[in-house]
Amino acid sequence: MKKMTEQHLINAFGGESQAHMRYLHFGNKAEKEKYYNVARLFRAIAHAEYLHAGDHYRELRHLEGGFVANSMAAFGPGDSRKNLKLAIAGETFEIEEMYPVYIEVAKFQGEKGAQRSFEWSYASEKLHKQLFEKAFEWVNSGKDVDLGPIQVCEVCGYTLEGEAPDRCPVCNALKDKFTAFK
Repeated sequence: MKKMTEQHLINAFGGESQAHMRYLHFGNKAEKEKYYNVARLFRAIAHAEYLHAGDHYRELRHLEGGFVANSMAAFGPGDSRKNLKLAIAGETFEIEEMYPVYIEVAKFQGEKGAQRSFEWSYASEKLHKQLFEKAFEWVNSGKDVDLGPIQVCEVCGYTLEGEAPDRCPVCNALKDKFTAFK
């Protein structure tokens, strides 16, 4: 694997892993504040981030040894309002800066597995941002978000509110590969 794409996979693994843990902590905070749907949203998206990290990690199976991951991570947890703002900032960075560059570099370097892994994550991050923005609007007005079931594709991490589709629009997995967070 080309070194630049390899480093991007390492960085993406680090970023998705940190997002997974941050969102679990943010979910616990939301639950303590009685924002039960916000907590459920954080936990569902934490699961999607875990799946993204695993996908990136599998693409690095050829590596041995220690490597440094350079990834944007939001620090300074607070109340659910602040945590949602941090989550939105992280998703925005992935959508506007990180994944578009990683996808183009992987494409240029002919690293198809890495390109697929980046594209799958990128498709989900857009929806994560929208869901977090919706939750932020509600929490900003002092209310828990009105939210239907959150569905996460176990193959690619695609995330949506509502019923699972017959096939995942990102990886084409069947409906039974979705996990519902109700």
